[in-house]
Amino acid sequence: MHIHESRPHVQFRPFNLRRWLIWGLFALAMILAPLLWTSGFAQTMLSQMGIAIIACLAYNVLLGQGGMLSFGHAVYSGLGSFLAIHTLNLASAGKIWMPVSLIPLVGGVAGLFFAAVLGYVTTKKAGTTFAMITLGIGELVWSMSLMLPEFFGGEGGISTNRVVGKPFLGISYGPQIQVYYLIAVYCFLSTAAMYALTRTPLGRMLNAVRDNPERVEFIGYSTQNVRYLAFMISGFFSGIAGGLGVLNFEIVTAEVVGAARSGAYLLFVFLGGATFFFGSIIGAVLMVLALVLLSELTKAWLLYLGIVFLVMVMYAPGGIASLIMMNVRLYMFGKLKRVLSSYLVLGVAGLVALLGVSAMIEMLYHLQLNEALGPTMKFLGVQLDAKAIGSWLGALAVAVAGAAVLEFGRRRFSRIWNTIQEEIEKETKRREAM
Repeated sequence: MHIHESRPHVQFRPFNLRRWLIWGLFALAMILAPLLWTSGFAQTMLSQMGIAIIACLAYNVLLGQGGMLSFGHAVYSGLGSFLAIHTLNLASAGKIWMPVSLIPLVGGVAGLFFAAVLGYVTTKKAGTTFAMITLGIGELVWSMSLMLPEFFGGEGGISTNRVVGKPFLGISYGPQIQVYYLIAVYCFLSTAAMYALTRTPLGRMLNAVRDNPERVEFIGYSTQNVRYLAFMISGFFSGIAGGLGVLNFEIVTAEVVGAARSGAYLLFVFLGGATFFFGSIIGAVLMVLALVLLSELTKAWLLYLGIVFLVMVMYAPGGIASLIMMNVRLYMFGKLKRVLSSYLVLGVAGLVALLGVSAMIEMLYHLQLNEALGPTMKFLGVQLDAKAIGSWLGALAVAVAGAAVLEFGRRRFSRIWNTIQEEIEKETKRREAM
């Protein structure tokens, strides 16, 4: 008699080639990036992206992994920045010995400390109550930044000089590229550590607390302890991001603990895709591009950002990462080619509609903010008269035409997409039956 094993066969694979390839490409991209973009501005932006990646991934430990919506998480990166800059100034004055390369760890320990103190109270509750407590703590710390100028530096903040002592092997951290590579090392190690956290029992239990806290309590785990541990881990990596910010900017102001910084973490982690690990990396890159580039291109950048956020909430609540993964699924089943033409139509039509709407927004902002310069303005190289009815009618016609084609393309795409999903479901059931 033969007994057939019904359990699935598990094969131990100590060497995951695909994973090593992804991490190798990630490291290679960080090594080559400043060699491809050599200007000081580009390297500064790359440095900010590295810092933002750590901060957004740390925030996503709470939001994406643990389902904890925090409105004040900039407190821990900000307080880490202040402790780091005070330590760096003490080292500059010769009062203590501290290598510049370890300053980010000072920020990390500071973030861990404050997360342990404040998080003990914060994580006693979950859901909306947790969010409100974090908002209150964030406002409390921000108000203290104006009340304690000895520590927070008042409105002017605290400045420093990252060049401390004699250069070691030619490294003084004066040139921006040296600071970038230090940030890149911390970024890679922090990203790897936070990814490793998702594969640990604590990371899995954190997901369980997010999805079904009652079941977690039923099997004997304390959801508050799990949230508290995750909160401290998140605070540690947030503090590292704050310490790296000190070396990059050489100044810290009260803005780093403000609600705007906390809101930016929430907004861009959501846009990138909180439910996917790499979504936070996408969100971090978008955050730097929006805060640095988009804010310089137009005064209406916050309005555009709000429109994008609204569209994503309505049509892609899983963020950009979810859109990528849905198309990866299509590619795996060999059906991606069937939607490429629809993507082209949607992309062109959406761009045309956006141009029309943007022209009207820019003309409105020009009339409100730059009226002294006259009604004439330039939009993407085109001369527009903001007071001429023809300019408004032309922009409106472009927006309406783009929207009409977009709606037609959307309906066609929806039919194709639904058909493909049905085919994939049938194929999946067929494979399972085999």
